[in-house]
Amino acid sequence: MNNNHRIDVHQHVLPPFWSEALNSNGGDPSGPRSGDSSNSVVPKWSPEGAIALMDSLEISTGILSLTSPGIVGWASELQAGMARKINEYTADLVSKNPLRFGNFATLPMPHIDESLAEIKYAFDVLHADGVILFSNYGDNYLGDAQFLPLWQELNDRKAVVFIHPGLPIMPMQGIAGPLVDYPFATTRVAVQLVLNGIISRFPDVNIILAHAGGFVPYAVHRFVELAHVFRTDAPNHEEILQSFRKFYYDTALASSPTSLPSLTAFAKRENILFGTDYPFAPADVVEDFTLHLDQHQFSDQLQRSEIGHKNALFLFPRLSEQLLTKGV
Repeated sequence: MNNNHRIDVHQHVLPPFWSEALNSNGGDPSGPRSGDSSNSVVPKWSPEGAIALMDSLEISTGILSLTSPGIVGWASELQAGMARKINEYTADLVSKNPLRFGNFATLPMPHIDESLAEIKYAFDVLHADGVILFSNYGDNYLGDAQFLPLWQELNDRKAVVFIHPGLPIMPMQGIAGPLVDYPFATTRVAVQLVLNGIISRFPDVNIILAHAGGFVPYAVHRFVELAHVFRTDAPNHEEILQSFRKFYYDTALASSPTSLPSLTAFAKRENILFGTDYPFAPADVVEDFTLHLDQHQFSDQLQRSEIGHKNALFLFPRLSEQLLTKGV
């Protein structure tokens, strides 16, 4: 594989049936997108358009996921069926373009039994590359005890879990959630997963935090030092720090000249992955952040290819196998 051929672990799928039904199933609290006369809450998307964008930025593979709000607005009795329909739609895209697309399966969360059943189907039948979970479902974040059976199943499968920010529970009036609240939600769930022992208890799950973990790289030592002030059950400083360093972090909307140095200073170099957030991050925004990444002065040039694709190949070995088969 060419060193510039990237694997995008943060790229979204917008099945047409989902987009058409979203407004009548709770909509998206972010509201209509600026400049869209259709008053739609989602951008225009097609597999062909995604591949065109990928080709322009030397992205070989996009691991697709359904972003927030997902299917949380659907009636409870309809969520499992909608999750299955989305997963089969995305799996079909992968089967037609196995080197161009991957699939993080949608689960009918927060319903545990239904989600466990969908995990089995997604991995055993559809051969998904992992699952997407949201940081929170209402007031309940992923480190809550109610989600322990889910983490046990994902740990048993050594699954890749992509955590994307969920619907903000404290939205700021007049400021869209993706601007500030989404990285805040990711930070919240990361701290909770560490301090509630999920990371240490389920060590075989590979968790990717969207958007470089929100504010984690910048504020992680604050969390480490203050944990014992507020939690008598907190592990020692080094254990907390290493739990935070176990996460994978993607570069979507987080490769600017101010944020990337913080990420590379904290995260293990093998745990930084390329991401775009396309199409919710429009093409021009994706191009800007990718340019920032390309212009960054890494300590050695090997790290550029590690972030671009080598680290992701460790998580998604089927891509390595298929590339070798095709002689790429």
